[in-house]
Amino acid sequence: MVALFIGLGVWQLHRRAEKHALVAALTERVSAAPIALPPSSAWRTLNAAKDEFRRVVFVATYARLPDAMVYSAGSAVREDVSGPGTWAFLPARLPSGEAVVIDAGFVANTMQERGVEDRAVGKLITGEPVTLTGYLRFPESAGWLTPAENREKRLWFTRDQQAMAKTLGWGEVAPFYIDLESPAPANGIPKPGPLTPHLRDDHMQYAITWFSLAAALVIAFLVWVRGRRSRAS
Repeated sequence: MVALFIGLGVWQLHRRAEKHALVAALTERVSAAPIALPPSSAWRTLNAAKDEFRRVVFVATYARLPDAMVYSAGSAVREDVSGPGTWAFLPARLPSGEAVVIDAGFVANTMQERGVEDRAVGKLITGEPVTLTGYLRFPESAGWLTPAENREKRLWFTRDQQAMAKTLGWGEVAPFYIDLESPAPANGIPKPGPLTPHLRDDHMQYAITWFSLAAALVIAFLVWVRGRRSRAS
């Protein structure tokens, strides 16, 4: 048991080093100058491990198709967002014809209703191309306790743009979505903005816990041995 606890403590220290390296990589990506959106021929080579949060810039036209909203109790990557609300997801068409889903920003919406979002998103769909700057993001997987989508409200609880596209008839979309940084609408709804990834780092506390348990076992064993010797004498 002592060896097991020490091994778990060392493993947590390794995880801590990996987490720090990941935070450094993500911080570098979100602070770098935006690059051109990769062409569709390269989309299959993109993945979350090496491309999540990369800043990109491109021209697209919001499609006149139903939008979706994703409910959230807050944000771990937006310092200017707190409290419950929804994220407005809608498809946009690139000049080359491919469709990319845009997370156009946050809408304070505690009731998960469509009124505010419908009016706000409708103003984005002008039929004119617009230059968008944002971050590459990849779809989430629903957990066991994640509620199912509400198709009547076009409300999701997981950021899965491909599931939205299939349900709402958006057609084939990119394997990633864009978390919009700019431009922001004049009225600020939806509210895009810069991302600042914050990852939980509890590994040192966990390591200390495992090492403490190992030390406690050693002390308990020594006390037990001392007691047996005392009784034997």
